[in-house]
Formats: sequence, C-alpha cells, structure tokens
Amino acid sequence: MLITILIFLAAIFANVVVGVYVERKVSAFIQDRTGPMEVGQWGLLQLIADLLKLVQKEDIVPAAADRRMFKFAPLMIFMAIFAGFALFPLSPNLRGSATQTGVFLLLSVVSLDILGILMAGWSSNNKYSLLGAMRSVAQIISYEVPLGLSVLCVILITQTLDLQEISFQQGVFSTETNYLFGIKATGIEVGQYGGILTWNILRNPFLIIVFVIYFIASLAEANRAPFDLPEAESELIGGFHTEYSGFRWAIMMLSEYGMMLLVSILGAILFLGSWNTPFPNIGSFKLGTWTSGEMGHWSSDLWGAFWLVSKAYFLILIQMWVRWTLPRLRVDQLMYLSWKILTPFCLVLLLISGVWRLLMI
Repeated sequence: MLITILIFLAAIFANVVVGVYVERKVSAFIQDRTGPMEVGQWGLLQLIADLLKLVQKEDIVPAAADRRMFKFAPLMIFMAIFAGFALFPLSPNLRGSATQTGVFLLLSVVSLDILGILMAGWSSNNKYSLLGAMRSVAQIISYEVPLGLSVLCVILITQTLDLQEISFQQGVFSTETNYLFGIKATGIEVGQYGGILTWNILRNPFLIIVFVIYFIASLAEANRAPFDLPEAESELIGGFHTEYSGFRWAIMMLSEYGMMLLVSILGAILFLGSWNTPFPNIGSFKLGTWTSGEMGHWSSDLWGAFWLVSKAYFLILIQMWVRWTLPRLRVDQLMYLSWKILTPFCLVLLLISGVWRLLMI
C-alpha cells in the first residue's frame, strides 16, 4: 500500500507538469495558435520557469483575513483529494487500501474538499472569494448526487464496493463475466476473451449513458469548464482563491489537477476496464494476454499501470477539449442541469440497472 501511495503522490506532481503543458498546447491547437514556444524546445521548459517564479513570490496574507484558517485551507483541499488516491488499485498486484468499501470511502473522503474551499473563501474576508466559495459548495454538493447515483449503478451490476474486485471483473482474468452487451452469450465465455468486451460499459449497455452522466458530473466536481463558475474570472476575479499567492496558490492548482486525475482514474476503473488491456483474445491471437503480462509477475504491474494511466489521460484530454469548446453555464442553468436532468435520468438508470442485474442472475 505504501508503494502505491508513493507512486500516486509522484503521479500527482507529474500530472501538474504534464497536464498544464498539454492543456496549453491543446487550447492553442483548438484556437489555431502555437502556445508556449520560447522557453526550451517547443516550450517544454515554460512550466519550469513558471514554477520557479511562483515559488519565489511572496506569500501574502490579507490583514483582515483569519490567518490560521487562511493558511490551512489549501492544505485541507489537497489532503482530501490526495487521500482518495490511497484507495485506487494500480495493477493486479499493486493496490492501495484493501478495504471492501473502497468506492463508498473514496466518495466520502474526497467530498471533504468542500470544507477547505469554504474555509479559503470565508477566511479571506473578500466578497469575491466568499461568493466563489458559496458557488463551489452549492455546485459540488448538487453534482455529487448524480455522480453518486452513477457510481451506484455500477455497484448494482458488479455487486461489490471493492475497486480491485470491480477491476478483476472487467479483465481477461475474470471467471464471472459471461455476458456480451449484457446478454448471456451461449457457448462463449467472454471472460476468456477479455479486453473491451468485458468492460462495464458493454456488460450493460445502459452504463454507456451512466458513464456520460458520470463524466459531466465529474467536470463539475473538478470545477472544470463549462462548470467553472466558482473561479469565473469575468465575474469573481478568481473565485475562492482570489487572495492567495505564491506557494499556497500553487497548492490549489495542484489540487485542481489532482482532482482531474482522480475522477478520471475512478471513471476508468468503474467503466473502462480499469488496469485491464482493451485488446481481446481472439483465436490464436492472444492480444489480451500479450498486453496484460503474466499474473503475479512484474510485467502485469507495468502493463496494468500503463493501461490505467492511458485511460485516465484519455479522459483528461476530453476534459481539456470540453473546456476550450463550450461556454460557461449560468448559475441557474448549472442547477437546472443537475437537479432536473441528470438526477432524474440517473434514478431511472438506477432502476434499470437493478432490474437488469436481477434478469442476469
């Protein structure tokens, strides 16, 4: 577990370095420009220069702010998000906490970042920061409902809260999976084929819609556009972190990109086969076995980590694409989407998933 936690800690820091550069290039490509090009080859060292500048900036605390709470808030946000990584399986052999209620604990721990955001906005003694914090709290609490219901749909299908067990059910090592597109495949053991055929989005076709709802809700959880109202520069200067500078502001940005990675990894585990290869075994072409490694061997850990990170970054790229494509929603549109569209849809899909599971027994 300690090895897994250290790997994810390094991954969070590396994710900021890679994520910021990739986002700048993706936004530049969408807007038909080149992005950073001056510092280093293709602008690769631009982020290093920005980080050095950021670390050297003065850590300013407003005179009217609650000093202790103001300083602790960024750490509270980061600790809540980082704690969620302790529950992720990285490969068949490397996993975090072996708790049987991993999904429930993950959603509970990560939701604590609301407290840090509220502390940051209120302790700043700035009206824009307080407005941003209140918006963020309302947004995150609202979208945790459809996100939680979408996760519950997967739990109904898999019959477990253990993230590692959910991963095993979607792979070539599975012995339980024998459904293709949710229909019992007579004479075919889909578990022997593995690959994309055993991913949850194909085990139950309704989970494709659930996955779309999960992805939309995850954008709101990570304060990503078009749900970036808590940080709306045109209205709130910068939202709940308006008064922050230097290293503490960097921690908040680290937390935001950490949340992007967290919801993407969780989405990959629940819907996209987790650390399992997307290639199935077909006849003598054992692509699934060749790209999974030997069970219990270090090769399975390398392949597992590669596939999990690849799927997570695929979702992160879509998050970046959405940010630079769609306009920001109004507050009323934000709440309407959550309570009147996503939540009712999720409740219906939850009922369908329960009935589907009963029929498949």
